[in-house]
Amino acid sequence: MEVTGMINGGPVRQEGRKLWQYLASISACLMAVGVGTALAWTSPVLPQLYKEGSWLVITKEQGSWVSSLLALGAIAGAVPSAPMADKLGRKKTLLLLAAPFLLSWVIIIFASKLWLIMLARFIVGAAVGAACVVVPTYISEIAETSTRGTLGAMFQLNITIGILLAFVLGAFMNYTAFAIVCALVEVGFLASFIWMPESPIWLVNQRRKPEAMIAMTVLRGDSYDPSEELAEAQREAEEVASRNSSIFDLVRTPAARRALLASLGAMFFQQLSGINAVIFYTVTIFQASGSSIHPDVASIIVAVVQMIMTSVAALIVDRAGRKPLLIFSSSVMLVSLLALGAYFNIQASKSDVSNLGWLPLTSLTLFMISFSVGMGPIPWMLMGELFPAETKAIASGIAVMLNWFLVFLVTKTFPAMNEGLGADITFWIFAAIMAVSTGFTYFLIPETKGKTSQQIQEELQGNVRSTRTDA
Repeated sequence: MEVTGMINGGPVRQEGRKLWQYLASISACLMAVGVGTALAWTSPVLPQLYKEGSWLVITKEQGSWVSSLLALGAIAGAVPSAPMADKLGRKKTLLLLAAPFLLSWVIIIFASKLWLIMLARFIVGAAVGAACVVVPTYISEIAETSTRGTLGAMFQLNITIGILLAFVLGAFMNYTAFAIVCALVEVGFLASFIWMPESPIWLVNQRRKPEAMIAMTVLRGDSYDPSEELAEAQREAEEVASRNSSIFDLVRTPAARRALLASLGAMFFQQLSGINAVIFYTVTIFQASGSSIHPDVASIIVAVVQMIMTSVAALIVDRAGRKPLLIFSSSVMLVSLLALGAYFNIQASKSDVSNLGWLPLTSLTLFMISFSVGMGPIPWMLMGELFPAETKAIASGIAVMLNWFLVFLVTKTFPAMNEGLGADITFWIFAAIMAVSTGFTYFLIPETKGKTSQQIQEELQGNVRSTRTDA
């Protein structure tokens, strides 16, 4: 489609074909499926290892380390991932990340001691942390503005697909077969992603413009003229090269400080909602609740709902906007956590809860629905949208490190909080955090829907009072 008019004083950019943008994003997101299976692996496996007849009997304290070591590994993996992706390229880095994923599953398959399982969890954590930086970066760099929200939401969607896969496999397969199928996910990623193009933005930054033209032609179609888009990317690359940016650039200007506060705040509230405690311990929560529904079945229902609603988020995020979805998300999560806490409070008071067996499933399902349409995918999108090119890599690394530190904190302390404070108080603490999150989103997170990087920076700087946001 040729230029047909003007918006905000500039020409309307031609639209390319979307097929290869979707194919490349789906292929890259097979690694996100691997992230989901690694995250949720503990939910069906730990209850098996707590049983006396298990091939390896572990304590609850040891189990909390098996869960949380993934997060410590993710912090370690997030640090070098951005420089590695800048040096080797997005595509080569992602292909190399399949190695630690596969190694961890091989160790789990053949493990005979607890320390080997813990080592495997740390290794897969390092791969998960790096994937959480590089996959969203790759997708944001191959996507047109018009598809950026939808393709960006695919990362979280495929994590939920991996979580669902782990819950289903864990319910019906033995320990070894479960790990083998998880490893095959990475094989599938390698088989498909090796054929995908490198990020044209990275190629331009490496002064490999002919290769960038080829990659852009694959991603946008033969009839698309990529010269304008690549020229813009080259201008940004030259500006970045001339600035010699450092970590201090993240706090040097009002725009940079607002972007950092919004991105880190979104990550903070995403994890302090208790989402990973719920994912890691879904089966355990249902066992404790005494619900009439089998814990494995309940956890699968919750994961199906999460997957469906993340798909919905991918479809509506470029229409509804980031900010309204975040506010809706944290508000409904607040209500769900209050209800879940109330159920455990009634149960702790020795009252009859037999007629309330539906409440934990309903509360957790509502929690997952609301998380999936806002708090799940949008912080990852904001990480890619709020920062200019020169600080994006370092800001993304910091945001992902914070995210995984909080995953570690929540998953490590959740069993102790449950034991010491009771499930009711624990879930009410998460509810209070969601109340604060709603206010934070309303006042401090900017709307980025339909805006170019330049428009977002102007709004963060305070130069523009209102910017057109319709797509």
